[in-house]
Amino acid sequence: MSAANVLVTAPLPPQPVLQALLERLREGLLLFTEDGQVALANPAAQSLLGSDEGTLPPPQRLRQLLPPDALEHARQHGHWNGSLPLGEGVVIAHLYFHGEPGSGHYLALFRHIEGQEDYERELQQRHAELRQAYLRLNGTQEKLLQSEKMASIGQLAAGVAHEINNPIGYVHSNLGSLQEYLRSLFTVIEAYERALRAPDPKALIPEIDDIRDRLDIDFISRDLPQLMAESREGIERVTRIVRDLKDFSYSGRDESWKLVDLHSGLESTINIIWNELKYKVHLVREFGQLPLVECLPSELNQVYMNLLLNAGHAIAERGTITVRTGVDGDTVWVEFEDTGGGISPELRQRIFDPFFTTKPVGSGTGLGLSISYSIINKHHGRIDLDSTPGVGSRFRLVLPIKQPCPADAVTAAANDPHRRRPARQPPGHRCCAAVPRRCGRPGGCACAARRRSTAWSGTGRSHRG
Repeated sequence: MSAANVLVTAPLPPQPVLQALLERLREGLLLFTEDGQVALANPAAQSLLGSDEGTLPPPQRLRQLLPPDALEHARQHGHWNGSLPLGEGVVIAHLYFHGEPGSGHYLALFRHIEGQEDYERELQQRHAELRQAYLRLNGTQEKLLQSEKMASIGQLAAGVAHEINNPIGYVHSNLGSLQEYLRSLFTVIEAYERALRAPDPKALIPEIDDIRDRLDIDFISRDLPQLMAESREGIERVTRIVRDLKDFSYSGRDESWKLVDLHSGLESTINIIWNELKYKVHLVREFGQLPLVECLPSELNQVYMNLLLNAGHAIAERGTITVRTGVDGDTVWVEFEDTGGGISPELRQRIFDPFFTTKPVGSGTGLGLSISYSIINKHHGRIDLDSTPGVGSRFRLVLPIKQPCPADAVTAAANDPHRRRPARQPPGHRCCAAVPRRCGRPGGCACAARRRSTAWSGTGRSHRG
């Protein structure tokens, strides 16, 4: 016995009783077969869908009002609901399906919205449903973002382990040398102590000189500081790699918008993936002076990683990747140029599609550029691509220095020919000009800081690595 039947303790009433009860329903009820035969219809449904001579039967009238895919959606998923325009009013419809294809039944329930209160109540309900759907979608996007991030780390795990193993290796070797040096120094110290306790210390000077020459104490005194410096450098290198890896793997769900030096994020990302690139890539840095940029740093770091890895994979044997940065008015740009094989015009239209990849099975998820596009879009920026087959590709990220207010973002999205989707306001952000006490963004919104001087970071360096 199913859980629904546990409450049933009496048989169904006779059909006239059911029909009388259905006639009192204000909501319309229509039960019909897949071929359009009506099994049950109450007066409210007949009134809404029409049952006079010259009008279509209720099922056919309903098919005219429903969206083209509503019946198919109900057949596949068991239900469909939505609003239908009917005359000057709106009807809320719920459609259910049960049975095998070709012999199933549809149950349609209708409710006519009347008056301002009904409209507002329905609007609030729809708003709550949309909000729940948005929260679910946002949660799914965050999980997808984190999954792609973990997949990238998994692919880089061997390289990161190698980058950690190298400094650990020579620190271990240095510790072995240090142990030998300490043994030699203790031997010399013991010789000096014997001389101090002897009646004539000067008589032991030849023995001490012999021990110093045999153990090469002069070399130890020169090599020991260098050995300690190398060991400290190795430990600092491991610490830096682990810290960068930890920062990169941070989920970012609770990360807030902050003013960040983009060069720091670039260097951190390069440090993580360097083992993946260093055997075939000559990396050139051409960094300009950048202001502190309002962004979600961990998400931008993932974009850097995706573009750098793609550039490295595009280079077959040996090549160059050039990373440039600069400022253009109220925006900054970060550019990644490679000397790889380039992207054909046919593939250029698909590279930002989810799950599209040209890599062999098992070596890529096809989500890198799609997620990168979503992240840059969330930052109200854009990605420009210039690629020539056989010559190489250049991806340029263009980001606003300050995130725009909602009104500015909508206007920019409407006027920007580069966008394929409307700009989306960052979660939790409201214009500080409207609600100054609620805006927790660093330095306020761009609308309130257009004429305010901007703090600058960077050294304008251009060097090669």
